[in-house]
Order: sequence, then C-alpha cells, then structure tokens
Amino acid sequence: MPTETVTITAASGHDLAGSLEMPTGLVRGAALFAHCFTCTKQSRAAVAVSRALARRGIVTLRFDFTGLGGSEGEFGRAGFSTDIADLTDSARYLIERFGGPVLLVGHSLGGAAVLSAAAGMKNVAAVVTIGAPSDVPHVLTNIEGDLAAIERDGEGDVTIGGRPFRIGRSFIENTRSTNLLSAVSELRTPLAIFHSPLDGVVSVDHAGKLFAAAKHPKSFISLDNADHLLTNPEDAEFVADMVAAWSQRNLPLSADWPMPEEGVVVRSGHGRFGTEVHTGTHSFVADEPRSFGGDDTGPTPYDLLLAALGTCSAMTMQMVAQRRKWPLEGVRIHLRHESDHAKDCEDAIDGSLKVQAIHRVICFEGTALSEEQRDSLVTIADKCPVHRTLEGEIHIHTAKGE
Repeated sequence: MPTETVTITAASGHDLAGSLEMPTGLVRGAALFAHCFTCTKQSRAAVAVSRALARRGIVTLRFDFTGLGGSEGEFGRAGFSTDIADLTDSARYLIERFGGPVLLVGHSLGGAAVLSAAAGMKNVAAVVTIGAPSDVPHVLTNIEGDLAAIERDGEGDVTIGGRPFRIGRSFIENTRSTNLLSAVSELRTPLAIFHSPLDGVVSVDHAGKLFAAAKHPKSFISLDNADHLLTNPEDAEFVADMVAAWSQRNLPLSADWPMPEEGVVVRSGHGRFGTEVHTGTHSFVADEPRSFGGDDTGPTPYDLLLAALGTCSAMTMQMVAQRRKWPLEGVRIHLRHESDHAKDCEDAIDGSLKVQAIHRVICFEGTALSEEQRDSLVTIADKCPVHRTLEGEIHIHTAKGE
C-alpha cells in the first residue's frame, strides 16, 4: 500500500514520527494504531493491521510514542499519561485531515492507552484492543530493575524486553495511578477485544476483566495459539483481516463518489498509479506492478482488458452450452497480450507498422463434451460481444468535464 511519512507535533511541543498507510483508491474512513509497550510503529502487528485496513479504504496512522522509534522526547520521563496525550494529538491530526469519527486500535499497552484515551475523546467510532492488560500497573512487572530505588532516588536504569532504558519516578507513579477498568466502564463506543489464551505476557484473564467492565456492543475474538507480539505472520494477518472486517460494521464509511447510473467511472488514488474503478454496483482498484513503479494493489489496465475478453468468452460459451443442453462442466481460458506483433504478422504490409495481438487458449473441463462440441464452442468464443468490439472499428470520443 502507499505509505506516507508524517510528523505530528504534540501538544508538549516535540514531534512524533508517523507512517500513514493510504488506500490505493478512495479514503472512506480513518484509523489510529497504538503500538505495544517499548515497541515502535514498525512492529509486525502495527504494519499488518494498518495495511489491511488501508486495503479496505481506511487510511491508518501508526506512530511512535514519545521517546520511542523516530519520535522526540524522553520515554523514561513520559509515562502513561503522555501516551494518552500522544494518542489524542495523533487522532486530532487524522480528524483534521480526513474527518471523523476514527477507529482506535491498540496493541498490548497501546490497547490500554486507546481505552483510556477513548473515554475522554470525541469522534471515536469504535475501539479495538489486541493483548491488552486490564490494569496499567501490570506493565511494571515487565521491567527489570530496582523500581523502589528509582522511586527513592528519582531515576535509574532498567531493562525492558532486553533493551536498556532510563526511567524516572514520575513514570512509575503515573503508571501505578491509572484505573483502567473505571475508564472502560465509562466507554460508550463499540469495543472488540482480541486476546490469545496462551499469551505468556498478558494472560487472557485480563481480557475477561476488560470484557466484563465494558458495556455493549462488545466482542471478544480468541487468537488461539498466537503469542503476545504476534510474531507469527499468519496470526498478525488474521488479526488484521478480522479488525478490518469488524470495523466496517462500526466505522461509518463515507462514500464521496457515487456509483454511476451507466458505464464506468474511474478516479485516481494515492499511489503512483493506483486508480479506483466504479460500476453501477461494484468497485475495485487497478494498479501497475512494482516492477513498473506501482504498488501492485490491483490488476493492470491490460489485465482488465484481457479479463474483459476472457470473461465474456466464458460467459458466451456457457450460455450457448446451456441453451443447447451440452454437458459443459467448466472452462479455463488463458490470455496473453503481445504489444508488438508486426514481425510475426503476415498481414502487416508496412514493416514499421506496430500490430498488437491477444493470444487466447481455451481449455474445457471434464470429458463429457464431444470434439465437435468443443470446436463449436471455440468458434462461438470468437463471436462474444467483447471479441467483436475489439476487432471492430471503435471511435473513442473524449470531452473535458467539469
């Protein structure tokens, strides 16, 4: 997906580093992803969920909390209240740019942060937590160091997840003073809780407490054998797909481009070449492959051209077979476009003439058709409407619109 690097200025004055995952086509909503404790916006869960939402038209911002990754500030002096402030500032950036309400997604302590932030925020459509603790002080158990000495002396060195940090007394005091379940009980937005029963960092009991404290509508989705950080790509993709599907029910998607009453309408998107295609009842994305500088988020224009011929050929053969009661079990068609066919074309009078060709191979499934019926169906494929259009004389009239 197209990714845009952004900088968000926090209310405290320092800059937060963010990555904005943009849909190839139209933006229909916005989401904010909060990463896990001492992780960054580059965590597997952050990237997978953000890009899955973008594929469904939901622009998603993943950012680094204060003092982590590319963000400015001191992590050890920030504390949980700073995380909430970072979330509020980032959500404000999204709403000012794309409108609201927004979807909040948080992983681990990021889940606790979105729960705390959502209770006091406006324009929140729904909240999703992944492996979130039910009490914020729980994260202190993941810190290796003499916390009592830090509280006595004011600051000290610790290790979190194998990485060295220096934290201050305010970090510990701020973490211990947060009453998360109280905030959850005041939440009045849809909530989805994702948690693994085998989570060895934050036990699934925390999910039960969050679920019990929350008001309806609320959902719980078990992550089966997943670990806390979703290090298995399949687990991360499962969460991403589930969050994206659940959010479509709860995030009111704006539709700023009507379906045409006739014909097809296309509109350029946010990648280099990505374009959204609308028919009267369907929409999808066309793109170019990465080898051509695109994002490879959809079929190419020539893919669509070949698909038009192939699908029309298959439909025409099926229609005729049904009408004649022939035992056609199925058809498989392989098509290929050749851009310079002149050197192989006996009909090319001028050697410099550029002639294009489409090669089509039709395979019939099953053995019930006779050879005569197969030959007849191949002839019929040459008479399908799209085939006739491509071989006929086409006039394309272009006008400048408003």
